[in-house]
Order: sequence, then C-alpha cells, then structure tokens
Amino acid sequence: MIPRFGEPPRRGIRYGLRIGAYAILPRGGRLLLTWQNDPEPELQLPGGGVDPGESPLQALHREVYEETGWVIAAPRRLGAFRRFAYLPDYDKWAEKLCLIYIARPVRRLGAPTEPFHTALWSSPEHAARTLGNAGDRHFVRAHLMRRCR
Repeated sequence: MIPRFGEPPRRGIRYGLRIGAYAILPRGGRLLLTWQNDPEPELQLPGGGVDPGESPLQALHREVYEETGWVIAAPRRLGAFRRFAYLPDYDKWAEKLCLIYIARPVRRLGAPTEPFHTALWSSPEHAARTLGNAGDRHFVRAHLMRRCR
C-alpha cells in the first residue's frame, strides 16, 4: 500500500492519475531545493510530472535540470506516496503518485529554465520543516534519520 499524505480525496471530484518523480539532492551537508514563486510560493523537492513516452528517471533528470539548472547522477528510488491536489497549471484535479529518489547533484549548468523557479540550498533540518507538502517532509526526515545512523 502506498501511503497518502495531505487531504483525502473530495467527494464528487474526478481525479486523474499524475505520476511524478522528485529528488532529495544532498551535497556538502545541504539539500538542493527549488522555490516556486507562482501560482503559490512554495519550497519543493525538485521534480515533476512524467510526460507521455518518458520514464520516471528521464522525467527526474529533465525536471531537476529545468527547476534548478543542475545535472544529477546515481539516482536511487527511496519510495513513493500519493496526494490529492488541484493542479492550477493544468486546471484539473489529480491523484499525484510521487516517486521519491535520492541523487547526487553533479554540476550546475546554468539558471533554472522553468519559469518562476529558483534553485536554493537548505539544511536538511530546515527542509524537513518547510517543504510545501507533508510527503516531501516525510522523506527528508527519513533521509535525516538514515544520515544520523
């Protein structure tokens, strides 16, 4: 069973499945994150939706680059969670299946190419408190616990 974070599905709303790939990106004791300024300001794990014809790993590499300007290496899947949300960019309700990876940020090639995104570095502790959704916070806390062992 894949855990659900956030609000339960609302009655009377049809949710379309949207698979996404997201990454915890540690380097030098910090995490590479993205700040999305629009439609609502939110601190996020870099990543996003898997496009038709794309694998989750292809989407992960593409989305991390678009949102941070960095290329990554050695992604390894940590787990998954579900959340039900309205996607204003698509004007639809979705059951988001979020695949979470850990990967190594290798090199910054430039600024983010995705509009309204800014790459930033954060302590894992700060990220575990302030990421925009409970599923992301859960996986960062799990990363912190593994790091402390």
